[in-house]
Amino acid sequence: MAAFNVTPSGPSTFILNGILGLEAAHIWISIPFSTFYIISLLGNFTVLFVVSKELPLHKPMYLLLCMLALTDIGMSTCVMPKALCIFWFNSKSITVDGCITQMFFLYVFTTTQSAVLVTMAFDRYIAICNPLRYASILTNARVAKLGLVGLIRAVLLILPVSLLLRRLPFCANRVILHTYCEHIAVVKISCGDTTVNRMYSLVITIVNTGLDLTIIGLSYGLIIKAVLSIPSKNAHRKALNTCTAHICVMLTSYTPYLFTALTHRFVQGIAAHVHILLANLYLLVPPMLNPIIYGVKTKELRDKVGKYTCRM
Repeated sequence: MAAFNVTPSGPSTFILNGILGLEAAHIWISIPFSTFYIISLLGNFTVLFVVSKELPLHKPMYLLLCMLALTDIGMSTCVMPKALCIFWFNSKSITVDGCITQMFFLYVFTTTQSAVLVTMAFDRYIAICNPLRYASILTNARVAKLGLVGLIRAVLLILPVSLLLRRLPFCANRVILHTYCEHIAVVKISCGDTTVNRMYSLVITIVNTGLDLTIIGLSYGLIIKAVLSIPSKNAHRKALNTCTAHICVMLTSYTPYLFTALTHRFVQGIAAHVHILLANLYLLVPPMLNPIIYGVKTKELRDKVGKYTCRM
């Protein structure tokens, strides 16, 4: 009830509580959160700037990297400005329409990112298993179309989530125990039947993520098979080294996402503040690390970034 005394709320307003149990530490928590967010923005905008300026980087691999950077920026920006307002100014109110809009764009970006990671796996498969036809199979135009298909798929999958949520009734309790409008956290405060919402959300998580991970697994299975058929161990190392950055990005993206999504639904023993912190870090740490990983592992990009850095 204290939240209602701090921030006024109307019939069309929700209250974002922040990190349950750690309200007194919000200012301190905001320091790493804002730092991660700034680093994420700097890193991803640097990638976008360098790739756009350098003609030698106008290749499918770097176009995919720009798509990944855009989804990273979108994911963190959907959440962090409002979260920091909660931490710094105790500004906890959000309109119902604003909440649903935030949720829609957040999940569209995360679902699109998954499609981009699938396309990246396909890119590595073609580069290693069919290198002579790489330029003809993966053109910039074709990669752009695949990115558009991934975006359309995300919108079609996530739009019903917003529509189903809008039909739910919300009674006296309008306090969302989170820093952003996470779907299940919002569903939990409804006083109506939420079975359809929960089931659709679970199906989307399993089918969408499961399908994407299956395609990625098949791609890497074929890559490993092709690499093992090469007699030279040095060639093994070089071929697998081209996949290292993508594998690291997948681990940083899918691992916290699956942990957050599944524990929120099936595990009851995790403290609320732990879950909320992990859910926020999932939207901050991968976007911060992704440009660093590709910057370190991709020599061509590293050299171009270094050229602009030396000019400053």
